[in-house]
Amino acid sequence: MWSEHTHGGTDALGVPAHDFSTNRNACGPCPEAMQALQAAHAQQYPDPAYAALRQRLGDFHGIAAARVVLAGSASEFIYRISAHAARLGLRQALLPAHSYGDYAQAARVWSLACLRLEGQGPWPGSGRRLQRALHWACEPSSPLGQADPALAHWLASGDAGADLRVLDCAYQPLRLDGRQSASAAGVWQVWTPNKALGMTGVRAAYALAPEGAEDHVAALQALAASWVVGAHGVALLEAWTTPAVQQWVARSRDQLAQWKAAQIDLCTALGWQVVPGSLANYFVARWPQAEYAQHAGMAARLAWLRGEHGIKLRDATSFGLAGAVRLGVLPPASQQALALAWRSAQNTKNTP
Repeated sequence: MWSEHTHGGTDALGVPAHDFSTNRNACGPCPEAMQALQAAHAQQYPDPAYAALRQRLGDFHGIAAARVVLAGSASEFIYRISAHAARLGLRQALLPAHSYGDYAQAARVWSLACLRLEGQGPWPGSGRRLQRALHWACEPSSPLGQADPALAHWLASGDAGADLRVLDCAYQPLRLDGRQSASAAGVWQVWTPNKALGMTGVRAAYALAPEGAEDHVAALQALAASWVVGAHGVALLEAWTTPAVQQWVARSRDQLAQWKAAQIDLCTALGWQVVPGSLANYFVARWPQAEYAQHAGMAARLAWLRGEHGIKLRDATSFGLAGAVRLGVLPPASQQALALAWRSAQNTKNTP
């Protein structure tokens, strides 16, 4: 049983020994960021206005501090900006063809009708007037790790007008070629450094507002609870802006690229069909259709891998990719464990 609230990572069985189901940086946790957390002032409230942190993040991105909005996590911000969109009178949310389930879940909570892109086009609204909408993009995309066609459309179409456009930058730091996505006018950006730092258990994020969006910033801040980011989240975001941490992230991309190449070769050798085009530290693969054409068979194998071998893969059904799994890149030891478990299952009749 899956839903749009399906997530990878820790579950009722605890922390998986070999967790391919999340996209965190497997080189982590970042040592410098860990030191910052250990030195955090957990006995005290942070500044509720986060003045110094917002200035620091603004300087890091080369924008005014007034354009920085703190968030408890990317998911928290997704729900908050969806609420803001509904209060503005927007009635639709335009989502990537395959995307993180919280975009749709938050939209439905706030009665926004969801439209999904299909492939590269045609773009919804071509030849007709599309209602004002909350637009989502993510690059590299999840689960496929590919370029998001929404960005090209935003660049070509100019100013967002009355729409809200939000780019999820969760995986930008884990784009293994080190490049950044092209920016477009009027676009919000949401950053979640905990993934790149290999520390997803620490919940903290921030959004960067486009120029001229001061009214939106004030409204979003008014919608937030007090101290939306705790002391450890503040420490994580402060560490994120330091040269030492950025250098560690850059080095980790080189390591992840090597592990990724080996992991793709492994999946191909196992008879899986790897979906090409991933730019990030994760990719999608389809299992042999003759054996796993039915979701029940795939679910049974996933449960067996998790329960018997401590190996967790991310079922991509909730992304709209039935019969496929998303795999975060892990070190060689985890890759070897996956290969041994899969091959043993192929040789044992009683295994799902």
